[in-house]
Amino acid sequence: MKFVDLGRSGLNASAVSLGLMRVNGLADDAAAVKVLETAVNSGINFFDNADMYGKGECEARFGRALRQSSIKREDILIQTKVGILDHAYDFSKQHLIEAVDGSLQRLGVDYVDSLLLHRPDALIEPEEIATVFDQLQNAGKVRQFGVSNMNPSQVELLQHSLNQKLIVNQLQFGIMHTGPIDAGLHVNMTDPRSVDHDGGIIEYSRLHDMTIQAWSPFQYGFFEGVFMDNPKFQELNDELQKLADKYHVTKNGIAVAWILRHPAQMQVILGSMNQERIAQMAAGADVKLTHQEWYDVYLAAGNNLP
Repeated sequence: MKFVDLGRSGLNASAVSLGLMRVNGLADDAAAVKVLETAVNSGINFFDNADMYGKGECEARFGRALRQSSIKREDILIQTKVGILDHAYDFSKQHLIEAVDGSLQRLGVDYVDSLLLHRPDALIEPEEIATVFDQLQNAGKVRQFGVSNMNPSQVELLQHSLNQKLIVNQLQFGIMHTGPIDAGLHVNMTDPRSVDHDGGIIEYSRLHDMTIQAWSPFQYGFFEGVFMDNPKFQELNDELQKLADKYHVTKNGIAVAWILRHPAQMQVILGSMNQERIAQMAAGADVKLTHQEWYDVYLAAGNNLP
């Protein structure tokens, strides 16, 4: 398993991590234990949660499964995200403090290794967040901090007031979500792909040693479904299969390898609760595609080059 030093913080995380958004859909806690142990046995040491997943039940199930498993807390890294309400975002001091305490209780741990602000809050007050982060870190409840789905200006606005470096930004990125790199390939063009929707977030993240955590790497559209084995994307699947045969992994593994081949040193967040697929996806971290292979996949996904 390839490892990534998240934001050069010293958190040595597996390049492939497991997201727990669907863990409450498993039959019981015993099934969750098997999923966690499969992940660890596949080289994964990083687990991503959020207080709004399953309205807290996902964190609670993860916590119970962790205690029932053979996994030691000190051998893994736990991340959670806070700030999303049913119909709003809330980065106020009171809400963030209460949300973190609730997450720690449900997870059954004394601290999380990384805490992310979950999507941008239009009413963000960076100075207030700075006091929250100081309080959480001084109390030993949070080791490192990051954000989710923020553009460079939003990160800069927040970072300006903080005493801690923001180490990660969680963004949707994958073979069928290439927006953050499309504009960079179409500089000085006037076609739709030349429009930069994200403010140069890839380049910004590299310049500031900020790790991008790629979420929903197997989805296309806005949660329309997966592209793997989908007849809508036959050319892409054929290309993935060709590479899977060459590298003796599965198409799932190649999809992960494609993301990790980018020199931004990204981390892939898996969403699967299927033990076999988790192992297949994790195996992709050991594959390094060539330049041509990477571009072949990019083009097979329906993209073009100027």
